[in-house]
Amino acid sequence: MIVVAIDGPAGAGKSTIAKALAKRIKLRYLDTGAMYRAVTFAAMNRKIELSDEAAIAKIASDCQMQIADESISIDGLDATAEIRGQEVTRAVSVVATNSLVRTELRNRQRKWVGDHGGGVVEGRDIGSVVFPEATLKVYLTASPMVRAKRRVEQSGGDVERIATEIAERDERDSSRSDSPLMKTSDSVTIDTSDISVDEVVDQIEQLLAKKRDDKKASQ
Repeated sequence: MIVVAIDGPAGAGKSTIAKALAKRIKLRYLDTGAMYRAVTFAAMNRKIELSDEAAIAKIASDCQMQIADESISIDGLDATAEIRGQEVTRAVSVVATNSLVRTELRNRQRKWVGDHGGGVVEGRDIGSVVFPEATLKVYLTASPMVRAKRRVEQSGGDVERIATEIAERDERDSSRSDSPLMKTSDSVTIDTSDISVDEVVDQIEQLLAKKRDDKKASQ
């Protein structure tokens, strides 16, 4: 089973690159961040305080979540567009610090990969916690301003404000006690600031091919 773990901070290009890679190497794609966003959307839709950890965890454990490459629904509601809005984007890192939510969603992520026989999985703790034995681990990054401009292109807003919000989210994601955003010692870092999506996918595909060759040589 092939599992490619793609981690990195907000705006580094994870989703775009992971989708393109999955299509090229004919594996399914899973955006784990969308799962946290969907839980956040459901909680906000129900007017539940995000600081109420038990209530948010109950949503995560009880919800029916349908995940496809380009869409996600939760309890029958299509949340694909709403989870990319600025309101959810600003709130999701609060939900992501909830250890009970993380435990539930990690279990769902592992089951999804098992059910699909592998995949390209992107998030913030995929190589470090969810799939520490992944076939290949890639850590994508980019300069703060490039990341902010990409977010503005996706969702609108002021670049300087978005840059500040990204920096704040980086701090929350990197300092949380449960599964912080981190680069593992066995992951390969790729800076996407000044190279195209195709060039990044080329690099990852070459890395994956080398992993396969090395494995064959060692057998």
